[in-house]
Amino acid sequence: VQLQASGGGLVQPGGSLRLSCAASGSIFSINDMGWYRQAPGKQRELVAGITSGGSSDYADSVKGRFSISRDDAKNTVYLQMNNLKPEDTAVYYCNADIRRWGIRTILKYWGQGTQVTVSS
Repeated sequence: VQLQASGGGLVQPGGSLRLSCAASGSIFSINDMGWYRQAPGKQRELVAGITSGGSSDYADSVKGRFSISRDDAKNTVYLQMNNLKPEDTAVYYCNADIRRWGIRTILKYWGQGTQVTVSS
């Protein structure tokens, strides 16, 4: 199983970006999915999460600006980021709780990270 994140880049303050993260491999089911970020010198923090039922939650710092969604037919989770601020600059990582075919255990998988830089 692999998670491939994409969509990062350089954007000016107030701009928008949409991150995508596609899971591939021998996947039986996907439970929770989410996005984390890690800025230089800081710990990795949860940005947004979404359950298999579609319920979502957000870090206080991104509420009202970011939106998480998922497309289960594509095994993909998205993060729409609007009104970006310089403090949103970080490497963004996706993760997913996945059950593989033939294995009962649900494991957490991580994507490789995508850089988001907000600067004028």
